[in-house]
Amino acid sequence: MRRFIPWFGILVIVLFCAAAPQPDTNEPAPTIGELKELYRRPEAIPFPPENTYTEAKAKLGRTLFFDPIMSGPRTVSCSSCHNPTLSWSDGVRVANGSGRMQLHTPTIIDVAWVPVLGWDGKFPSLEDVAFGPLLNPDNMNNTEAEIIGRLTRIPGYVEAFAQAFPGLKPDEVVSRGHIEQALATFERTIVASKAPFDRWIEGDETAIGPSAKRGFVLFNGKAGCANCHEGPSFSDFSFHDIGIANEDDIGRARLFPTSVKLRHAFKVPTLRDVARRAPYMHDGSLPTLEAVIDEYNSGGIDRPSRSQLIQPLGLTAAEKDDLIAFLNTLTGEQTPFELPVLPR
Repeated sequence: MRRFIPWFGILVIVLFCAAAPQPDTNEPAPTIGELKELYRRPEAIPFPPENTYTEAKAKLGRTLFFDPIMSGPRTVSCSSCHNPTLSWSDGVRVANGSGRMQLHTPTIIDVAWVPVLGWDGKFPSLEDVAFGPLLNPDNMNNTEAEIIGRLTRIPGYVEAFAQAFPGLKPDEVVSRGHIEQALATFERTIVASKAPFDRWIEGDETAIGPSAKRGFVLFNGKAGCANCHEGPSFSDFSFHDIGIANEDDIGRARLFPTSVKLRHAFKVPTLRDVARRAPYMHDGSLPTLEAVIDEYNSGGIDRPSRSQLIQPLGLTAAEKDDLIAFLNTLTGEQTPFELPVLPR
């Protein structure tokens, strides 16, 4: 995470220190070109060595992802919340599952680069995520035994598992571990499509307009967005209290109950396709990007857990418009997504 250099503090030291003259520590501000380089997309998707990519595994994971047979009532699939036509989210405030969900559905765009998963970071890997929603009574409301039993009774699935995980006995091939690996492999292939911003940093000066270019400078400067929304996915995937969560909405403090700074702290989401993913925040409480900018501009709730990076910004109306113009350049064109044929 980048930090702005506390120049005022340096000045105080220089004025009051009686030692010899200090060397000049001023560093030139990064140029627009240098800032652009920080956001270039990686060339390859990272797959872990314990779950390397194969086409058969990704194909199986894709099929499982879209099959409602994975849910207890056979009415909900992973794609019910992570809809490709809605930038792999669902467009509603909180997720719709078998019961009452509490959190907004995060997109899984660029999930291959996310080190820990979940708004509170409770899942250590993408493989560990799969059975969380599958077994959650309020989400997909199923059991491990029932899922494996259903899949084992479908010859097309048994064959697909055998192709993805060759060399195993028929009664070994459909397992929780293989379901986790297949789903994770497919999900890692879900990456952001090229957006106008990407064309701009690649050299096309006409890809975004003057307002968006000013917004990029604000994003990396006065507005402080890039302190957390950095890099190709526009997130460092850290956790912060940004001053919006309710008092009983403790976030990452569920895992670290003695930490003051992690109380009300939630993961920094990617900004890829952000214009297509309203509503916003971990609880879906902000309906528009304009509302998000206004919330950050106010500084949110001032409390001990609030991140030191969150302060009132003093943005003008014109600066807010420029930030919105920039954020709109992060949304790529939608490409047709072919749904899999479900085996039966």
